[in-house]
Amino acid sequence: MPAPFILDRSSVTQVMAWVLAALLPGIAAYVWLFGPGILVTLSLATVTALAAEAAMLKARGYPAKPFLTDLSAIVTAWLLALSLPSLAPWWLIVTGTLFAIVVAKHLYGGLGQNIFNPAMVGYAVLIVSFPVQMTQWAGPLELTAAPLTLAQSATVIFGGDLSKATLDAVTMATPLDTLRTGLLQQLTVDEIMPKSIFGHYGGTGFEWLAAAFLLGGLMLWALRIISWQVPLAFLAGIWLTAGFLHFFDAGRFGAPWFHLFAPSVMLGAFFIATDPVSGATTPRGKLIFGFGAGLLTIIIRTWGGFPDGVAFAILLMNLSVPLIDAWTQPRIYGGGKRHYAADIHLRPYATQHRAQPAGRKTVAAQPGIAAVAV
Repeated sequence: MPAPFILDRSSVTQVMAWVLAALLPGIAAYVWLFGPGILVTLSLATVTALAAEAAMLKARGYPAKPFLTDLSAIVTAWLLALSLPSLAPWWLIVTGTLFAIVVAKHLYGGLGQNIFNPAMVGYAVLIVSFPVQMTQWAGPLELTAAPLTLAQSATVIFGGDLSKATLDAVTMATPLDTLRTGLLQQLTVDEIMPKSIFGHYGGTGFEWLAAAFLLGGLMLWALRIISWQVPLAFLAGIWLTAGFLHFFDAGRFGAPWFHLFAPSVMLGAFFIATDPVSGATTPRGKLIFGFGAGLLTIIIRTWGGFPDGVAFAILLMNLSVPLIDAWTQPRIYGGGKRHYAADIHLRPYATQHRAQPAGRKTVAAQPGIAAVAV
């Protein structure tokens, strides 16, 4: 009896277009709450990503048009730009985007072959190499005396002449960074939280930005662009780990809802950790992947060298994907007991080589993902 097959009518371009559309509520909230600087960052990252994509395709001998129009480079650019400070200098945005497209994507074989999430690789390189420049976050407009216009934001990003006093007035540390700094000064959480940067559940303005990314993520789930396992497990890992620490010492560890309403968590849970190429592919594997990323995020935030840990947590779980997928493969219909030791290195690719019914062809699958007959 031939194996069952899935008729998948979605294309890469359609999926990427829906992802970009789902990011629009978050971008709109970003502009409304923090000013228009993010629009300059997004535009610069997009242009850089498309230029780098075209150059690498030409160098590798591939036609440019099919790959430039599949929108994958733009998705990478937007995810990286939304992870960076909206007033980061232009060269920082260009460097991170180039590293994401050239190194993390094309040097690993291009779309569908990268083992790490390209946007998070770009972010990790920047936060490790340029930690000072990665702190130039625009403050919430409700806490800013004189918000920057779009032209002034572009001036800051491209290194124009803007007084340091003006820049200091519109930039500030993020809630996560403020909490971390206060704890290092031996203050308790209750002594830190009355500061104006903190809102009801997360940071002032940041909690609404997180809600906007959540809305976009739920749209992707409703359209079945992403599955529920990774986001739910990721958020559960954040909540349970932070809640466990907060329960035993509320003076040293932030509340779980504070960590959950950080925009990076919602962006990571629904748009980054759900990457079908660098993430786990089996149902149980997705649960392990998501929960592990949430657990590592809190560990890095609490004891690591950086205020946020979403990027590093996802990259560390990307490393674990081959093992997770190998040990969580579902039992083949009609098969007997699984014997992992004998076929652990073959199982992720076995479904690509099954005999196909006459008159059907098999679409080449991504590594670790079953082939699809059409």
